[in-house]
Amino acid sequence: MNASIEPTRPGKLGQEPKSRQGHLYYIIGASGVGKDSLLNYARPFLSRAPVAFSHRYITRPVELGGENHIHLSDVEFLNRQQYGCFLFSWQSHSLHYGIGQEVQGWLDRGLNVVVNGSRGYLAEATLRAPNLRPVLITAALDVLRERLEQRGRENAEQIQERLLRASEFSQLTHPHLMTVSNDGDLAIAGQQLVTIFQQ
Repeated sequence: MNASIEPTRPGKLGQEPKSRQGHLYYIIGASGVGKDSLLNYARPFLSRAPVAFSHRYITRPVELGGENHIHLSDVEFLNRQQYGCFLFSWQSHSLHYGIGQEVQGWLDRGLNVVVNGSRGYLAEATLRAPNLRPVLITAALDVLRERLEQRGRENAEQIQERLLRASEFSQLTHPHLMTVSNDGDLAIAGQQLVTIFQQ
């Protein structure tokens, strides 16, 4: 007796389910606006959502309490760059930064992906990923000054330079640009970010 063979249906073993292309959210903002704090706030709310947070590859040692990145030596970074391992890569303050090609695979599987980007690299990133959605984190200059003074990493002259650079973000334009103000309660701005990533 011949056994009947049931046609394969979506979701069955051996067939990849079709999914939409995910959105790529590119986080930017001046030093001190609270990008890392907001991303750390948002992650637990999205642990079961179709959202993935990308780690950056950086030629800077990992510090306790700092960004949870993957440290590479200059030689390791340039070797991976040569072999096309990065979707995005740029240099800032004598450091190399990279976003791995694995991000494209996550997007293809329908995940919304969050990357910590760079304003200076935004134009190049948009050429590589035309549907990229930049999310600009802002804070009023007086709030920013207070935060920079409290963290104690820069002297008065360096703080003034950072504030000057921060004011330039107001001139940023992009067809998909979204803005989140982080002037007050972290939870308010954090929930705005959660909502954006779930779109």
